[in-house]
Amino acid sequence: MRRLPSLLVFLVLTFAAAGVASRFLPDAWYVALQKPAFNPPNWVFPPAWTVLYVLMAIAAWRVWKRDGLTAAIVLWVVQLVFNAAWMWLFFGLHRPDLALVDIVILLVLIVALTYLFWRRDRWAGGLLMPYVAWVAFAAVLNHALWQLNPAAWRWP
Repeated sequence: MRRLPSLLVFLVLTFAAAGVASRFLPDAWYVALQKPAFNPPNWVFPPAWTVLYVLMAIAAWRVWKRDGLTAAIVLWVVQLVFNAAWMWLFFGLHRPDLALVDIVILLVLIVALTYLFWRRDRWAGGLLMPYVAWVAFAAVLNHALWQLNPAAWRWP
C-alpha cells in the first residue's frame, strides 16, 4: 500500500502528457482530409487512449517499484514527450509529414521500452503490447493520411 502514491505519480505524469496533447484536437482541417477506409470514427480515440495511458502508467510504476529510477524509466519519460508531440505536429501545425517522423520515432522508442520493461517485469512489458499495436496502427494511418492529402499540409 505504501507504494500506491508512486502509482498516482505515474498516472498524473501520463495524463499530464495527455492533457498537453489534447490542446490540439481535430479541427476543420482534419475534417476536410480525405480518409482511408480503415480510419476509425473519432469517438474511438478517447477511450482507446485512456486505456493505453492507464496501462503505460501501471507498467512504468511496476518497473519503478522494482528497480527505482533506471534507464527504462527515463526512456518511458522520453516516449511520453514524443507521444504528446504528435498531436501538436499533426493537429496543431497540420504537418502529417513531421507527425509521421515523430510517430515512427515513438514506435521505435515504445518497442525498445517494451523490451526493457519485459526484461525487468513481464507484466510491465505485457501491459505495453496494446500500446505498441495501437501506435503501429496509428503510424500506418498517419502515413495514409499524408499520402492521400498531399496538398493539405504546408511547409513552414
